[in-house]
Amino acid sequence: MEYNYVKALHLIFVITWFAGLFYIVRLFVYQIEASEKPSPEKEILGTQLKLMAKRLWYIITWPSAVLAIGFAIWLILERTFYLTDAWMQVKLGFVFLLILYHLKCHQIFKQLQRDEVKHSSNFMRLFNEGATIILFAVVFLVMLRHAINWIYGVVGIILFSILLMLGYKFYKRLREGKGKE
Repeated sequence: MEYNYVKALHLIFVITWFAGLFYIVRLFVYQIEASEKPSPEKEILGTQLKLMAKRLWYIITWPSAVLAIGFAIWLILERTFYLTDAWMQVKLGFVFLLILYHLKCHQIFKQLQRDEVKHSSNFMRLFNEGATIILFAVVFLVMLRHAINWIYGVVGIILFSILLMLGYKFYKRLREGKGKE
């Protein structure tokens, strides 16, 4: 019974962690674009967006990450036998990538808080898809773990990633085309 409560809490904090990751990168896009505006718009937007990012990052995203990982460790300690399953090992690999993605977001967050713009808004739009790919991978791995062909799911994620990148390139061309009119 306790296991199900811990699992529910883990899922809730995974959802809020992803929500924070999705939104923080959108805020990065807006911060970068605001930095290119003329004064006083640049300063007004920049100040507001920095405040929004700071609140999101420290009040929602970081606590959610810590709690999601904490409850995940609790779940693993309750069911250590899952660690021998290939699907769990692959899932933990994706979780490791998610943690690296989170830490990269933290680095970008700190840079933008100091008004250091090191990436374009287009880069950030593409970077935002990293969390999407990881989310799809983990959900499919967990849901298909008992299927013999879960490996096809991993291949599907790779193909999905390629489609996302192609879709992004198409969207970028559309945006650039509208800017010329």
